[in-house]
Amino acid sequence: MKPFFVFSGQGAQTVGMGRDLAGAFPEARALFDEADDVLGYKLSEVIFEGPADRLTETKYCQCAIYTVSCAALAAFGKRFPEVKPVACAGLSLGEYGALYAAGAFGFADGLRLLAKRSDFMDEACRSTSGAMATALGGDPAAISEVAAACGVDVANFNSPGQIVISGESSKVSAAVTELRSRGMRKVIELKVAGAFHSRLMAEAGRRLAEVLENTLIAMPEIPVWHNFTAAPAADPAAIRAALAAQVAGSVRWEACVRGMVAAGGDTMIEFGPGNVLTGLLRRTLPELAGFNVNSVETLNSITF
Repeated sequence: MKPFFVFSGQGAQTVGMGRDLAGAFPEARALFDEADDVLGYKLSEVIFEGPADRLTETKYCQCAIYTVSCAALAAFGKRFPEVKPVACAGLSLGEYGALYAAGAFGFADGLRLLAKRSDFMDEACRSTSGAMATALGGDPAAISEVAAACGVDVANFNSPGQIVISGESSKVSAAVTELRSRGMRKVIELKVAGAFHSRLMAEAGRRLAEVLENTLIAMPEIPVWHNFTAAPAADPAAIRAALAAQVAGSVRWEACVRGMVAAGGDTMIEFGPGNVLTGLLRRTLPELAGFNVNSVETLNSITF
């Protein structure tokens, strides 16, 4: 088996996530405690107790999912110390979990970066009127053409038949109308705080780039596929550039998965709440095995 590790993105959060892992594994509990110390407030209480609308806020959500994902990784490492990945990747904020898993930075440094990233993105959401929509089953070239014509961006190339567009609310609505007029019936406007991975996040990306310049990042011990380039970076400068560009750039998730498989990966293990990435794997490469680790129950169900 040659597993590749992947890490959840925003939207997978639920109140109480990771609580059982923290109770069963001291290694996981230590990360929740460290997060509270680093951030200066009880993130663990927001994660374990909510309320849901507070956990969903970008300020808390990104740090929460990162912490739960890293805790799931710690529990997995305790249970399966012999299982090492051949590659790592993460969806949007999940890229920070992937870099942590690959040794590019420590848990606390990744958390501090995400705290800044979430603040910058939250400010961008509040200062713009953004929206997102998912197009299911359409032709990627046609969707990209309509997005460009309407002045919006393709936020995510998630899997065959699942593409997300993002931008100003009125322009996204126009794109949705045009896509439907072309026969794409499964075009769904999403309930989101803003236009993530679009030009409306450009200022957030620029501000994050300044923070990244002052953050120590090492070359990963394991190749990490970046959302923006759909390839590993050649050096720490390229990692910084990819993380900054990712904020307003397209998430090329399908290409990342295919790249990791082409590099030898044959089993995907998803860390973090939910099982979105495992679901996308079924649409992309249904013949591959996929597991998700987000609780003691899911961890105990894994057999290699």
